[in-house]
Amino acid sequence: MKKYILSLITLAAVCTACNDFEDINKDPFSVDVGKSEPEYFLNNSILGAQQDPNIAERVFVLYWKTAARQHLTTGIAGGSYDDSWSSEYWKYISEWLNNANAAIQIANEKKALGQSKPYYENIIQVSRIWRAYLMSEFSDNFGPQPIQAFQGINPTFNSEKEVYYFILDELKDAVAKMDTNQGTPSNPNAYDMVYGFNWSKWVKYANSMRMRMAMRIAEVDPAKAKAEFEAAANSNMLITTSAENFTVAEKPGWDALTGVMSREWNSQILSATLNNMYIGLGGINSTDQLPAAQHTAVKASDYVGIKYDQQFTTMTNDPSAGYWLDGLPNKIDPRAYKTFYIPGDLTSPIYSLYPSYTNQATTNYGDLTFADNSKITVNAVNTWNAYTIGNWGVKGQRNALRNVVGCMPALGKQYRESGNSRIFFASWETYFLMAEAALKGWAVPMSDEAAYNRGIQESFAYNGVSQFYGQYIISTDYNRDGTSVSYSHITEPGLSHTMKYKDPATGNLVSVDIKYPVNTIYKNGSVKNDKLTKIITQKYIANMPWLPLESWSDQRRLGLPFFENPAIETPLVNLPNLNSGNYMVNSIQNFPQRLRYPSTFRNTDQVGYDKAVQLLGGADAVLTPLWWAKH
Repeated sequence: MKKYILSLITLAAVCTACNDFEDINKDPFSVDVGKSEPEYFLNNSILGAQQDPNIAERVFVLYWKTAARQHLTTGIAGGSYDDSWSSEYWKYISEWLNNANAAIQIANEKKALGQSKPYYENIIQVSRIWRAYLMSEFSDNFGPQPIQAFQGINPTFNSEKEVYYFILDELKDAVAKMDTNQGTPSNPNAYDMVYGFNWSKWVKYANSMRMRMAMRIAEVDPAKAKAEFEAAANSNMLITTSAENFTVAEKPGWDALTGVMSREWNSQILSATLNNMYIGLGGINSTDQLPAAQHTAVKASDYVGIKYDQQFTTMTNDPSAGYWLDGLPNKIDPRAYKTFYIPGDLTSPIYSLYPSYTNQATTNYGDLTFADNSKITVNAVNTWNAYTIGNWGVKGQRNALRNVVGCMPALGKQYRESGNSRIFFASWETYFLMAEAALKGWAVPMSDEAAYNRGIQESFAYNGVSQFYGQYIISTDYNRDGTSVSYSHITEPGLSHTMKYKDPATGNLVSVDIKYPVNTIYKNGSVKNDKLTKIITQKYIANMPWLPLESWSDQRRLGLPFFENPAIETPLVNLPNLNSGNYMVNSIQNFPQRLRYPSTFRNTDQVGYDKAVQLLGGADAVLTPLWWAKH
């Protein structure tokens, strides 16, 4: 922490006024540049972007994880928006960008003054690489931004296309200018919390980031995307192993290194979106994954649960809607039980007792009320259910199960207690990007199938389930969305599959045809099991929970993976397209596309705001698609 404190002191002295984007036109120098070091500013930019609990809850959890359907929260996924959250984020990310820019400027200034040190050139390149990431984060949330910010002049806003071209050029040029043989900084207070000044790893991150950025624009600018992607992919310097992942260690407390998912009152309950991907995928039996004591809770493969259509919404295209599984799935992706705990499984090493100031997590039962006002208490121990977001109307009032944390699978404590490492880029993403590129016919070093399987392998290793990998990648079992794992298995699942449900009044089993969802955003809903759907499904699962912004971006870019429509037992005022006549049909108008610009920007720079909205090409609204997502 001494290194952080020293860096923060320097930052306070040199960058006193740069704490909001309204300071975008201010010069970052306020004292003699000779008294500062560029690496301090780089360090503080990276440190700040880890997101202290104030901003992490608002942005990482309530914006990104909600938009990406990583947990049970409607919020922005229902089209809503909080200006105060976005104003805070605008302020924070502007400071992170300002610090990255200051690192570059100070290094160049000291070089001009004859005060250069051997490692300064590499610090400049690392700062450019990191700034490129921050610019992508900014643009993927809001849209147009100024490329030339924090230069001492009032900047002009640039289009998203210009921003992405700039990012790609920066990554390319920074890599070309990096001297990987350069020694580490001699300054004893210099600190690189990501790679410890391993310049080669920064180069690998830059090239992998260049692939991510190129793929982001592939649907709207395929020629540019292809050229940039191929150049990066064939560099032989990529993140290909977990040892090269871009990660930053968390620590308990309340500062920028506190875990981004550490706020106890955020329940982080399993989403219906993720659950429909998990169940059945890979063909691995629950009995092969769980202790013998839980085997009796595992249900038959053709059993969907008890039909509680008076308490569970059915006005959604969630294929599991209306049923409650009174046990555990017969087969499920092995990462599911490693990521989310089973209700009532209190001996599980990942069982989280959050919120610790109540008994919610250990309350594993709840009441269901019927239309005639009769009531039953349901035991949720060793059950596995996920609820559709949206407005459940009267049915929601009758369902007390979904108000109790301990009645649903929730995120394991390894992600909640600030003892993990936040991932910004992982090896599996390199391989899934490579798989998508190869599928497009781009010239890359691996085949699409080899890259796809390797991405799964990397994800399995991270989650500690590598023993299932061989069986998993050859599985032709469909999940609830109609997608299988085996890359060569592209047989479509049909319109529906026959299941059995239990009638709660009689206890009898009744056959029912459960329709596979029709993802009308992707290829007009004509396919559910093609190779691209497989790649993005696996990428989505692998990115859970560290990379929700990437998962949201993939869904905006491609319409993949399948996101069910929010329930509309009562209309959602912020999703006016969704109604009782079309709730089975997906539309990009049913899903959030961006964050609105905050009022602080509009109120302090009307000219800049007007330019940004003009470049956006639509209203400054949550449902206005970004340039690269206009499919």
